[in-house]
Amino acid sequence: MAALGAGAGEETAAALAASAVAAEAEGSTALGLSHFLDYLEALEDGRIDGGAEPVVTRPALAMFASDAKGGAAHTGFDRAFDDFAKAAKLFGVAIFAQKNAYTCGALGWFTRRLTERGLVALAATNGPALMAGAGSIKPVYCTNPLSFAAPLGDGPPLVIDQASSATAFVNIRKAAEDGDPIPEGWALDASGNPTTDPAAAMKGALLAFGGNRGANIALMVEMLAAGVTGANWSLDAPSFMEGAENPGTGLFVVAIEPKLLDPDFERRAGEQVERLRRRYGVHSPGRAGAEAAEQAAAHGVTVSREVVQRISDYASRYGG
Repeated sequence: MAALGAGAGEETAAALAASAVAAEAEGSTALGLSHFLDYLEALEDGRIDGGAEPVVTRPALAMFASDAKGGAAHTGFDRAFDDFAKAAKLFGVAIFAQKNAYTCGALGWFTRRLTERGLVALAATNGPALMAGAGSIKPVYCTNPLSFAAPLGDGPPLVIDQASSATAFVNIRKAAEDGDPIPEGWALDASGNPTTDPAAAMKGALLAFGGNRGANIALMVEMLAAGVTGANWSLDAPSFMEGAENPGTGLFVVAIEPKLLDPDFERRAGEQVERLRRRYGVHSPGRAGAEAAEQAAAHGVTVSREVVQRISDYASRYGG
């Protein structure tokens, strides 16, 4: 109801709420209900067109092109999802490419859902420029995350969702709100100097993880998420935090049917991840989130009073 109160249609409201609640339940609180407030403010200010009708076309049998028309990133994907998954099953691989959308929040939301259909998925997305590139001190890319997910038989899927930057922008913003310093290596100030002041970092540029290697990954993401899709380059994308313009960002997703290459993929992949985890102590991305979601389903989640109150304020506007 909060999204409806902020001006979203029912389809957009349901999609935004579902993704935010899932992130919160999985323990990704920075992209959960506190980020849901970003969606509400964007709806209210016009950065998300709550009534947008995405247009999904198929330029080839295994390719889905979505124009979000200034709406949320989730709606076009939701509309194409069943046919997209079926195409991947039939042809072995399918591509979803979207432009003209608001930023998508937790990218793992998109890839994880494809594992439920037995598919391996890779996703890339961009946004307004926040991060310096290789050799630059000014923002040229967004945090440009990548997500990879794979089904692992009876266990929780492998889900990797990480930014190309040393940290996600929401973590910088939270540190600024809390008055906490940030670690060295996360950001530059407006003059291009390293800083541990999150407020200065928000006026400067985030840094890529791993130096030039991370910046090169951000460039790869930019080419997939903005280049292939026809979306705004990060340098040309309006802010997702202020103003009334949609950032017009892109989302690129590849879905693969692994069973056409190895019918025993899920079992083998599951056993390999377990071997890495149990014998070598390797972290299994996605496992903790799945366990947290189970706990949340059984016992609920703890959310700050302030976040609950702000969401309730938006919900109170809805008279339906």
